[in-house]
Amino acid sequence: MNNRMWIKVSRIAITALLGAVLSMPALAGPKEQAKRIHDRLAGVPPSDAVLAQMEGVIQSGGTDPLCPAGVSGADCAAYIAMNDVNFYNVTLKNFAAPWTNRDQSVFVPLNDYIATVIGMVRNDDPFNELLSGNRTYVGRAGVVSAAPSGNNNDHYAQLEASNANLRDDLEFAQQSSVNGLPAGATAGVMTSRAASEAFFVAGTNRAMFRFTLLNHLCNDMEQMHDPALPPDRIRQDVSRSPGGDSRLFLNNCVGCHTGMDPMAQAFAYYNYDEAAGSLQYTPGTVQAKYFNNDLNFPQGFRTPDDSWENYWRVGQNRYLGFDAALPGSGQGAKSLGEELGNSYAFAACQVKKVFRSVCLREPEDGNDRAEVDNIIGTFRGTGYQMKQVFADTATYCMGQ
Repeated sequence: MNNRMWIKVSRIAITALLGAVLSMPALAGPKEQAKRIHDRLAGVPPSDAVLAQMEGVIQSGGTDPLCPAGVSGADCAAYIAMNDVNFYNVTLKNFAAPWTNRDQSVFVPLNDYIATVIGMVRNDDPFNELLSGNRTYVGRAGVVSAAPSGNNNDHYAQLEASNANLRDDLEFAQQSSVNGLPAGATAGVMTSRAASEAFFVAGTNRAMFRFTLLNHLCNDMEQMHDPALPPDRIRQDVSRSPGGDSRLFLNNCVGCHTGMDPMAQAFAYYNYDEAAGSLQYTPGTVQAKYFNNDLNFPQGFRTPDDSWENYWRVGQNRYLGFDAALPGSGQGAKSLGEELGNSYAFAACQVKKVFRSVCLREPEDGNDRAEVDNIIGTFRGTGYQMKQVFADTATYCMGQ
């Protein structure tokens, strides 16, 4: 081999070696791992003292007074990071904000929906009750002058304007004590003022179902399309021959409405009153919006009450994993929230959203997907505690 060829082969070998080295995962020590955990969870660098505290438990595999019993090592470091007020004021606020509006924008004011998510995560409330509990979170007495109200957002606007510490300054309240609903008519964040204003306003109340599905089961209606289900509960406003072509209904419209309409019936007594700025509940009286455009197909289903049924328990959408211990039908929004919140899809959705938020990417390969499955199992098996989901995810993405 002449010198010129030898130089060429050497360059190729060196280039290949450099490529292999650069493609190897960076090895991170306990200090680097601690910093990454804190950055991802709190969104700000840790102080030197907190960094040393986190590094210490990672290095020793030990625990700390800020960590729950039995939690040690890197998971404990994550709990230390979650004690930072920015985890609540920034990370969780931005995590929940897109769920509260149709544009899915993070740039919205603090409201009762967001505060409820923050409070439930902080207190380790069972997160599967997010869509069904008689629960909200409000500022502690004396923190701001405006009282919590079902008619305006002043209380939360003042909390945000005052830079209140949402880790320490939020406290539990029964939602019914704020918005005046009967306890049995509350349905977690679905009956929050913010969700009502966004999804119960005008329309036909299908928006509440669609955005709840999108935000908390990570599926939109197009993904749930199943034209094989019975069309008997599809309302009168849905034309059976849009544009004069019945094939459009049979091949497209029916696939979404067969599942959505029987479940959206749970919201038949709810409306957002724009003039009053509050959620309106009319037990025993179906809201007039359910009869909008009823002459489109008079032979269609005319809503008599708020009873609902989950047709997705059979057919292709069974993969959503509804709880066999529940009946799959009921009356009102609370029981529907229990049906959705106890599904496998609900748990999986929360874990995948946390993974995106903390790891800054989608689950990409077999290792990622296996870890997501493990975290889902832990989440469902240990009381639906979201802080554990954040801790497990941050530990997985802390760097090796």
